[in-house]
Amino acid sequence: MIQQSGSWHTWGEVRALAEAITGELDRIGAGQGARVGVVLSNSMPSVAALAAILSTGRTIVTLNPMQPAARVARDLANSAPDVVLAPRESWSAAEFRDAVTRLAISGYSFADAALISETEAPVKQGAAKPEAATAARGTVAIEMFTSGTTGAPKRIPLSWRQLDSTLAAVHARVAQPEQRPAPLTGRVALVTLSMVHIGGMWGVLQALSEARPFVLLERFTVEGWTAAIEEHQPRIASLPPAAMRSVLSARVPATRLSSLRAVTAGTTFVSPDLADEFIGRYGIPVLIVYGATEFSGAVAGWTKPMHNEWWARKRGSVGRPFPGVSMRTVDDSGAVLPAGEAGRLEVRSGQTVSGADGWVRTSDLAHLDDDGFLFIDGRADDAIVRGGFKVQPEVVADALRAHEAILDATVYGRADERLGQVPVAVVEWVPGATSVAEAELKEFLRGHLTAYEIPVTIHGVDALPRSASLKVDRRRLLEMVADIEAAQGNQE
Repeated sequence: MIQQSGSWHTWGEVRALAEAITGELDRIGAGQGARVGVVLSNSMPSVAALAAILSTGRTIVTLNPMQPAARVARDLANSAPDVVLAPRESWSAAEFRDAVTRLAISGYSFADAALISETEAPVKQGAAKPEAATAARGTVAIEMFTSGTTGAPKRIPLSWRQLDSTLAAVHARVAQPEQRPAPLTGRVALVTLSMVHIGGMWGVLQALSEARPFVLLERFTVEGWTAAIEEHQPRIASLPPAAMRSVLSARVPATRLSSLRAVTAGTTFVSPDLADEFIGRYGIPVLIVYGATEFSGAVAGWTKPMHNEWWARKRGSVGRPFPGVSMRTVDDSGAVLPAGEAGRLEVRSGQTVSGADGWVRTSDLAHLDDDGFLFIDGRADDAIVRGGFKVQPEVVADALRAHEAILDATVYGRADERLGQVPVAVVEWVPGATSVAEAELKEFLRGHLTAYEIPVTIHGVDALPRSASLKVDRRRLLEMVADIEAAQGNQE
């Protein structure tokens, strides 16, 4: 069923663990509709947990293992599930175990595919739940973190209706039912992205729904991805832009990718120049898609026939809305704009929380041309999208302000060829305090932030430039950074 690091886990092995999880949840009274927190890594136990929870009408509450232990513990406390499953390393962190104790919930760990009880407490069925889980109990399938339009990331409830709609749309785009292989047959799928984010989650859900074996990469590496392509000969594989740049930089021989008829890309902005470089090197079309966690997957994109006909004229587009999806752009007052005019993008689809009868406004600025192709022109918020991961500048700035030598901080996104954008920070020292080395500040942040949130560069200044309203003046800030970096270059 699942290949990892060259070894296979069988369907029977996964089923045995899933049944053990189901049996234990039944025993403690965490029945249908119960919210089960899972520290979700790209691993066989996580897949078994996903299968067990969803197949029995429970809700999976995802927790991100890539975060520092204190952040995982805080997310656990805020989401307040009825029970929690986590790998052994999570339980070794005092912050995590303390959070479980304060919640007074049952908790279990995985060790060599076995389920081990860590804590046990009565399930508080009917207890008040966090505001994020607003849908009626029993209707939410997955609660997954994403970045909101403003502020810190928020937890998005994905309903069973949304999952059904998305799976139906995926199957309709990929093949007609009579063309799909019988269960436990067909080509091996490849899951490249992390399950804790929508791209990786959907890779696993699609493989499970089709009963297809799949390779589950613990994390992306050029050799791991290429070896899986070479061994299993898939026709389509996912390759986010940062990974695409890594494959090109590694100069992977075209013969190793000869089975591919297309690659899909869409965790973040995909430069048409990068796509063309990949197409020129390997002769493999890059099918860009557009989606979001709120849509439970992709809602627009390119198909191979569309790419053959339109790419030369529409490069830079993220494709057309998929069947069953409507899109429009609106101005600040909500008035619908004509084709070609940029505004806030709105989406109507069965995949959204509002369903097929309601429009959902996104945080993206976009325009649709006369041929129905969607172009993303920017964001209405200041989120930094780093290799597919959203970084909220204020979250990073707050972490920097916690340092005793820093009075204030600001963070912005800088264009990056490989990752799309990367965060850069400028800090204002406390008057009279001794400035702190950049390496020391980054080490300080590792205890407060996820790795992808840590700025690539941190500059220190005596005072941040401010406007009359005392807000940081972005234009003057960028000029200040340019001067600092120019001086550093001259010293080198």
